[in-house]
Amino acid sequence: MSRDAGLRERALTAIVLAAALLLVLFALPASFTTLLVALVVLSGAWEWSAFLKLSQPVWRYAYMLLVGLGYLVAWQYTQTPGALSLLMGVAAIWWLVALAWVMFAPTPRGRVVTAIAGLCVMVPASVALQRLRFEENGAWLLLFALVIVMAADIGAYFAGNCFGRLRLAPKVSPGKSWEGVIGGVIASLLVAAIGAYFLVWPLTAVLLMAAAAAAFSVVGDLTESLMKRHSGLKDSGGLFPGHGGVLDRFDSLSAGVPIFVLGLLEAGLIGGAG
Repeated sequence: MSRDAGLRERALTAIVLAAALLLVLFALPASFTTLLVALVVLSGAWEWSAFLKLSQPVWRYAYMLLVGLGYLVAWQYTQTPGALSLLMGVAAIWWLVALAWVMFAPTPRGRVVTAIAGLCVMVPASVALQRLRFEENGAWLLLFALVIVMAADIGAYFAGNCFGRLRLAPKVSPGKSWEGVIGGVIASLLVAAIGAYFLVWPLTAVLLMAAAAAAFSVVGDLTESLMKRHSGLKDSGGLFPGHGGVLDRFDSLSAGVPIFVLGLLEAGLIGGAG
């Protein structure tokens, strides 16, 4: 497939996914978001189980069940803003550990570590998405968080292609560049400024949250790339033409959204209960 054809396929898939997301958020009850998040968690867990190199499908299903149970426990635990903030803080610590792993020691760590990493990737992010949806004006808040991280992806893609020279993590993802990271952060800041205006939120605080979310989203992307490289996989799956699997779409969100939600909680911009 040519570069232009591949780009068209990616764009078409992105349009379909965006339309489906808007339908779920604004035309359907909040319970449909719960269903969507559950599907993402279970599908992502199934794809992550491939990184464990399990010999029997039953063990992959068992891991999927483990992640699903982890999500349910975390959902029940985060009934208060303090509990949600604690979970998001733990997620932030995990992503700092993942950053060190990716940048300084990008080597396999065994099935147990990989399995725990999958829980850390999927559970906090899925809870963050769900909690945002049940806030006041939750559909808009969730869309705002998603677009901030998606803007980082898009900005990084085009800035990296146009200006990329300095490799970010060549042993993990040779295509990533520091110029792409900067482009992604700038794109996220533009989206954040617009959102802060319409939500009447303090601009400086929102820009700082968006910059942090964009930066951490890169760590999420690199972490999945590390797992795929260790497993010999190009994509986590083939569900979305031109985009790969669920994890290939969820990787940046898994890191960026919890960081953004943590910032919103600490700034008192959301209540966290739902």
